[in-house]
Amino acid sequence: MDYTVVIRTLGTAGDKYQHLLNSLNKQTILPSKILVYIAEGYAIPKETIGKEQYIYVKKGMVAQRALPYNEVDTEYILFLDDDVYLSETAVAQLYQYLVDNDADVISPDVFPNAERSTMGKWMMKLSGRMVDRRDDGKWGYKVMRNSGYSYNANPKQGVYLSQTNAGPCFFCKKKDFLKIHFEEEVWMDQMKYALGDDQVMYYKMYCMGLKQLTWFHSGIKHLDAGSTMMNEEKERMLIYSDFRFKTIFWHRFIYLPDICLWGRLWSMICISYALLFTLLISLLKGKIDIFRLKVKAIKDAIHFIKSEEYRALPLIKKVV
Repeated sequence: MDYTVVIRTLGTAGDKYQHLLNSLNKQTILPSKILVYIAEGYAIPKETIGKEQYIYVKKGMVAQRALPYNEVDTEYILFLDDDVYLSETAVAQLYQYLVDNDADVISPDVFPNAERSTMGKWMMKLSGRMVDRRDDGKWGYKVMRNSGYSYNANPKQGVYLSQTNAGPCFFCKKKDFLKIHFEEEVWMDQMKYALGDDQVMYYKMYCMGLKQLTWFHSGIKHLDAGSTMMNEEKERMLIYSDFRFKTIFWHRFIYLPDICLWGRLWSMICISYALLFTLLISLLKGKIDIFRLKVKAIKDAIHFIKSEEYRALPLIKKVV
């Protein structure tokens, strides 16, 4: 099995990027190439193992991943962010799980939602953002009609089927990734923080019939090189981006593909509950400015949905 590693980066992850490169250099199945897609205007990082090839591309969480990958000449690709650590047998195991389960895409669970506090789980459940489920022996992550997702709270086996996954690491064939035409979703890069790009990518794979897996307890770790600084302005931008994304994702991936009238009606009830609940929470907390920010995000999303740019996007058709 030959594969190419492709990494999206701004070149600022420092030691965590070095840890990633070192772990790639210790794989039991070594990559044919390590291609690093760095945003234009950023400096090549000093961290190296002497095997990387750098390619400048347009900046953006989607733009730096939605590429034709003409430089890739292997059947398989290991997609990575710049702050992931892989155990020595990680790639070999990812490949074996794909083969054993006749699957198309696999991603490790690097954001273990089951480890949240009890209070945090209940707030997420009430808001409809994330809902924990009992182990049914089949599903890992599932997308809900309100744009949120549910997750297996107590996975007992290694891999499960999923409808969405975590974005820092996934493994698939090049031809399968290109099938989803991820470049159609660059509308997400209009926001300063392209929240939800992972959910869009994976759910689009699911809608197009690609069989995807979540690998639990994999030993693959997300080192999180993102800035931990959370000032008021960044928090406001994240809230705005989140609500704008949820509204657009719901319309494009949940509402429009449903050809059943009752299904669409139920989807409208679900998204209405999710949005109204969190708006009410802001009012009850006396955070009028946050309430107005959320309302603005929803209005801006509706304005985009009505735009010619949005209507020109190819419709999502579920084949599952």
